[in-house]
Amino acid sequence: MLLRIPHPTPLLTGRLVARWDRFIAEVDLDDGRRVRAHCVNPGRMEGVVRPGARVWLSPAPPERKRKLKYTWELVEHEGRVVGANTVAPNRIVGELLRARVLPGLRRYRALRAEVAYGEGSRADFCLDGARPHWIEVKNCHLVYPDGRGYFPDTVSVRAAHHMAALAATVASGARATVLFCVQREDARAVRPSRLHDPDFAEAARHARRAGVRLRALRVRATPAAYEVLDEIPVDLRPYDASQHVVWREARLPFSGWRRRRYPSTSVPTTRDRGREDAPT
Repeated sequence: MLLRIPHPTPLLTGRLVARWDRFIAEVDLDDGRRVRAHCVNPGRMEGVVRPGARVWLSPAPPERKRKLKYTWELVEHEGRVVGANTVAPNRIVGELLRARVLPGLRRYRALRAEVAYGEGSRADFCLDGARPHWIEVKNCHLVYPDGRGYFPDTVSVRAAHHMAALAATVASGARATVLFCVQREDARAVRPSRLHDPDFAEAARHARRAGVRLRALRVRATPAAYEVLDEIPVDLRPYDASQHVVWREARLPFSGWRRRRYPSTSVPTTRDRGREDAPT
């Protein structure tokens, strides 16, 4: 194990009722309360949005004036715990970088987060050294029966843009790495998903040819902590996705979200609500 990262606060357990409007999870807590939690995941969450599934929520700090007082962190899926929060990989990678346990990412003078670069781009991390090393973190939760994790689980224009922007930084003399963080322990490799986003798959291959490093971490998510187990390969070789269509179709009833009806005076202002938009 590379590192164990405890959750900041004890998690609450319950059962998923429904996912509403992409960003809201309705949950029946084990103490009898029904609550709504922030779903920090803009993707389809393919296969894991199952009513009745055991879920874990984190309570928001009391001093934060949030409308949603909880955040959906974990979900039980096919007998294992899977990370549901797409922000968690940034915290995981940040702890790994600060602990200097990842080969090739240990030597730096300063570590910065959320740093702007290029034209309209922002990297999750930058390692300052003889030359800057830009690091982009990608969350992955989808693992198919072939034992491989697939990213993304829906079209992600933003992720494809990140690949092109990182390739441009390498061309200008910087270094760049993409770290896929697989929040489940059953993946043996990661692939860009040709089925869900062929443009991203091509952008990832182009980035690799341009000198961007693509790496993946296998993480065991537990109710107590994230346990970073090891590094697994990123496989960019062409593959036949016909079987993936069958696997996706079987998971569609347990993917995405349901829409609520709003009075005309209280329609949410988020313009892309309900669209199949990009995971990070």
